[in-house]
Amino acid sequence: MNINSKIYIAGNTGLVGSAIVRNLQSKGYENLIFTPHSDYDLTDTKEVKDFFKKENPEIVFLAAAKVGGIVANNTYRAEFIYENLQIQNNIIHQSYLSGVKKLIFLGSSCIYPKNSPQPMKEEYLLSSELEYTNEPYAVAKIAGIKMIESYNLQYGTNYLAVMPTNLYGYNDNFDLEKSHVLPALIRKMHLAKALNEDIFCFVRQDLNKMPIDGISGSDEKANIVRVLKKYGITKKSVRLWGSGKPRREFLHADDLADATVFIAENIDFKDILKNNFNVENPQFPLTNVEVRNTHINIGTGKDISIKELAEMIKNDVTGYRGELIWDESKPDGTFQKLLDVSKLHALGWKDKIDLLSGIKYVYERYK
Repeated sequence: MNINSKIYIAGNTGLVGSAIVRNLQSKGYENLIFTPHSDYDLTDTKEVKDFFKKENPEIVFLAAAKVGGIVANNTYRAEFIYENLQIQNNIIHQSYLSGVKKLIFLGSSCIYPKNSPQPMKEEYLLSSELEYTNEPYAVAKIAGIKMIESYNLQYGTNYLAVMPTNLYGYNDNFDLEKSHVLPALIRKMHLAKALNEDIFCFVRQDLNKMPIDGISGSDEKANIVRVLKKYGITKKSVRLWGSGKPRREFLHADDLADATVFIAENIDFKDILKNNFNVENPQFPLTNVEVRNTHINIGTGKDISIKELAEMIKNDVTGYRGELIWDESKPDGTFQKLLDVSKLHALGWKDKIDLLSGIKYVYERYK
């Protein structure tokens, strides 16, 4: 990858894609191309084919995906598996047909089994059953890993897969139904603090930006209070899902972007064959050796309980003075999802943004 390479970032407006764009631009890459969501349907094979034929990119970062938290994953199971399979199948196959020099596929740590040993090594993939609530999304991402492995082994392409841990950062999704846990905690406590301190204009401002269940900041106060209560947000307390006991690892999206660009600049698939499978000067199709789990985990190698995270956001970030109530009738999901990042560290990259500083920055931007 050189400074003049024509680089396509799929999903450039999302949390991950926008961070990759910022990182590339900060390093002097200017020949960047996109498929804006409003103009392109990446599940449409013809549209993707026409885009690649017209633009002919050299490098592809595949960050486009349908994503969400436990509720969204478990509710919209069909959309999560169909849309993600379609997007990645279209982009990976058209990358091969158009001769893309390198592709980076971004997955998720949910690819690992529900009861995986901790921390999770790359080799634990497909060793036992997945967590039920996000199984369709995980299956799609696993299919993406296997697809690029298969294209590499048969056609000699130079495609790599990276599996990030739970992400947060600027441009996150704060939708209370579809967001992940960290942005949901930030928004819930921001709104609860405004109620607690009787600064209702902050509540109206928030809902004017992002209405909840069709209720905006211009609605009657009683309707606003009602919809916030539905999501567990009141003047005196915030109701949260589960027991708070599960542990999660969190990585700032800007750190993920930096790691992803580092890998794109410095690592090739042949390096993985040489270092992990003792294969030098491979001839394709490569059929005389079993090659599995060539993806690379990206994370911090450190985790925190959801309860500890909530207390951090309550006390050290938002300053909300109410009570946190845990609804243990709701699912916790997998108890622990901590990535083993020894392979990434051996390649020469480590995270830079500590969790509390990162969350404080996100909250300031959110406000």
